[in-house]
Amino acid sequence: MPGFELFGDEERKEVNDVLETGILMRYGFDGPRKGVWKAKELEKEITETFGCTYAQLTSSGTAALTTAMAALGIGAGDEVIMPSFTFVASFEAVLSVGAIPVLVDIDETLTLSPDAVRSAITAKTKCIMPVHMCGSMADLDALKQICAEHKLILLEDACQSIGGTYKGKSLGTIGDAGTFSFDFVKTITCAEGGVVMTNSKEIYVKSDGYTDHGHDHLGVDRGADLHPFIGYNYRISELHAAVGLAQIRKLGTFLSLQKKHNKALRAYLEQIPEISFRVVPEGGDDSCSFLSWFLPTEEITKAVVAEMKAQGVLAGNFYWFVNNWHYISKWDHLKHATTLNALSETQKTALLKLKETSFPASDAIMSRCISTAIGLLWTDEQIKEKGEKMTAVIRKVLQEQAQHA
Repeated sequence: MPGFELFGDEERKEVNDVLETGILMRYGFDGPRKGVWKAKELEKEITETFGCTYAQLTSSGTAALTTAMAALGIGAGDEVIMPSFTFVASFEAVLSVGAIPVLVDIDETLTLSPDAVRSAITAKTKCIMPVHMCGSMADLDALKQICAEHKLILLEDACQSIGGTYKGKSLGTIGDAGTFSFDFVKTITCAEGGVVMTNSKEIYVKSDGYTDHGHDHLGVDRGADLHPFIGYNYRISELHAAVGLAQIRKLGTFLSLQKKHNKALRAYLEQIPEISFRVVPEGGDDSCSFLSWFLPTEEITKAVVAEMKAQGVLAGNFYWFVNNWHYISKWDHLKHATTLNALSETQKTALLKLKETSFPASDAIMSRCISTAIGLLWTDEQIKEKGEKMTAVIRKVLQEQAQHA
């Protein structure tokens, strides 16, 4: 799954290019950097690889989401509809611009349920933010239709789905803006980094300035740049961009291996009739970074997880239902509005309301779901061993459950 599995001479070469100049910052120092502009190169590669018009690199995927929201005009009191299954960064970014995260149920795509989205729209709704979790996507046609009907922004959090496509377009390039994360465990890694992608020049220009203290970047002397608006420091460094530049050129290899290994492991699980798999919307092409599958009940799923742990085969299998970072049931800090700085009363009231909010449809799905991370370095023998051990555990549990029924 993560690109760091295939680090090599390519990454070292790009990083050494930067070290030899000594210019680690992406802006300025035009003479001493001797024509080495890794961030600019990577942004160009992103537009060409994923088919967007503009790309603005950031210091993280979280910073990319925050930047995109600011550039899209999402701010104080605006409601952003997002899924109950995501990564904490998604709601952190919403809160950082003063907006309100409105969490709703998912469906068996493991992403936003369009019906749940419709039910959550209010006069304060500004944006729908699908989070394409574990390599695959939301029903984007349905969400685009909802946005059109209600004049809402569609912002794709595609941080976990690099390389996935929907009807021929790369995830992250379909909405008004989209973001990737390039952290250490993403399909492409910069160690730390992210990007805002858009086809709007206005959103790009705002993102460019926002990530660098509001600099307009229009002059030849950085110190003389004007500041049309207040920005922040969400810049990527040249060292991080250099790693990403080598990584993006390997993306085809990463995706090919993921798809091959995902298919091979799935063939083992498909032998068990009680197992079903996540739904990929029609026209979608999963990046295959994870194989997500469902067991019949929560009781059986928990028993399988426990048996996997007992037999030492749980590594790489994620039971998100009890995961501290990815599912609302464990986000006590969010539901209790636990922050270091004071929130607005509107934000605080909305978060505390989550303590009494239930997500039965999401619980019914996530309590039965296990996602298996797909390794790039797996051999055929390792896949065979993994598949056989996993299916043996599942069959054992199913048999025990049947005997006690």
